[in-house]
Amino acid sequence: MAVQRGRVTVIGHKNPDTDSICSAIAYAALKQSRDEEKEYIARRAGGLNEETQFVLDRFQVSVPEYIADVGTQVSDIKIREVEGISRLTSLKRAWERMKGASAVTLPVTSGDTLEGIITLKDIVTAYMDVYDSQILSRSKTPYSNLLDTLEGKMIVGDPEEVIGLGKINVAAGSPDMIEEYVEPHDIVIVSNRYEAQLCAIELEAACLIICNDAPVSRTIQKLARERGCRIISTAHDTYSAARLINQSAPVGYFMRSEGIVTFRIDDFTEDVKKVMAEKRHRDFPVLDRQGNYVGMISRRFLLNMQRKQVILVDHNEKNQAVDGIDEAEILEIIDHHRLASIETMAPVYFRNQPVGCTATIVYEMYLEQREEISAQTAGLLCAAILSDTLMFRSPTCTEADRRAARALAEIAGIEAEAFAREMFHAGSNFGGKSAEEIFYQDFKKFSIRDISFGVGQVNSLDAAELAAIKDKLIPYMEGASRERGLDMVCLMLTDILEEETELIYEGEKAEMILSQAFVEEGQEKTKNSFRLPGVVSRKKQLIPSIMAALQE
Repeated sequence: MAVQRGRVTVIGHKNPDTDSICSAIAYAALKQSRDEEKEYIARRAGGLNEETQFVLDRFQVSVPEYIADVGTQVSDIKIREVEGISRLTSLKRAWERMKGASAVTLPVTSGDTLEGIITLKDIVTAYMDVYDSQILSRSKTPYSNLLDTLEGKMIVGDPEEVIGLGKINVAAGSPDMIEEYVEPHDIVIVSNRYEAQLCAIELEAACLIICNDAPVSRTIQKLARERGCRIISTAHDTYSAARLINQSAPVGYFMRSEGIVTFRIDDFTEDVKKVMAEKRHRDFPVLDRQGNYVGMISRRFLLNMQRKQVILVDHNEKNQAVDGIDEAEILEIIDHHRLASIETMAPVYFRNQPVGCTATIVYEMYLEQREEISAQTAGLLCAAILSDTLMFRSPTCTEADRRAARALAEIAGIEAEAFAREMFHAGSNFGGKSAEEIFYQDFKKFSIRDISFGVGQVNSLDAAELAAIKDKLIPYMEGASRERGLDMVCLMLTDILEEETELIYEGEKAEMILSQAFVEEGQEKTKNSFRLPGVVSRKKQLIPSIMAALQE
């Protein structure tokens, strides 16, 4: 049996841009090439924008799977593989299974479907508290269960038949006494007394259980066949047989099938803990995504759960990270932004460089580890650099970014400037988009000194296109600020060719904060907007100015 490899998720920030997606894919490939012990998978924490989709399509790369939360799930717990039992299984067999598996709960299944559960308490209650002589007929017990429980053999009759009527009797007296209490369809426990056996058959008993392995005469067997009476022989004495027989009843009669607390394989353990605290059961069944039974978990299993392992790229702020990051084990952070609020339980590999793009760092790591870069990976990394540096026009762009992009373009077989124009054109196709889609396609949240704000950015090579969406976005932004509980929201409408941004904003404190941040000569203010010549970078130009204003 193959050993399952540990899985590591490589993921960028929420509302991912081209750098976030492409760097995650390329870095996952680099890690995989150096480590066969684990499986490195690129994921995304949000929807793709048109620019990133264009890049993936252009280089024929599949879209990374979306993951909303990296919190610990039931699938991260060691699930106990307790095999289900049939509803026809006898109480005796269920008890033996529990002892053998050191379990107090067994699942009752039909194929992969969970029908109910039977607990140790249910079995003890059935044995100690049930004084119903008709229990076998009420529970529709198969005769095969009697044979198994009594370790007997069927002399007359079919083991697959089911007990449908009658009660259990012990024929301990004379034939006259037996006539007083044995009725048609009864199960009669008898010894080797020929008269008692004959009397029970004549009274239309459904089954004779003959104890002590006593021989059964041919006459009795013949008469039993003629009258439709079954005969079971057992080595147990009358007392033991009477004591054991109720244990033949099937668990389906005693199991719980309503209101069973189950968990799904993808349920989060934080939610599981809350339910377990309210429901004081020992064990809980686990179902897969299709609702099929897979195993059992208990409270103690939560102590040994494995946290998801994650590598973060292109961010190190908690409010930008995928949900559940506090519960995950962060292994590495590869980023080019300011240091922020991510905390880790243990030391991690943290690489942060003042370059224009995370993809530039990933490229350098390929070179350092002497790992060959495929044309496909080179295309992704080059696209990310061109996007993040706005075709080398952003003040965040460094010589390292330019050098990396030129080398990657050559490997990918593309002309960087021409490709960048195609990419930006694809990304600025706003015609069929709603205001919400445009606003959140590249949106990040920040906080400082109890002030929380969000900044989105839209890049275009066409100034007229930016002007057209401005009127569409301003009314929407007012509601967006309230919905997100933010003190202000801003959107950068960035003209790549003119290298300038019109910053539109909403929020109670927005005008005061932004007026303080942008007071330089040439920065023009109109209602709900600032025109900022030379400002194209959110990371290096806009956010530092806002942060400085908030700190004053």
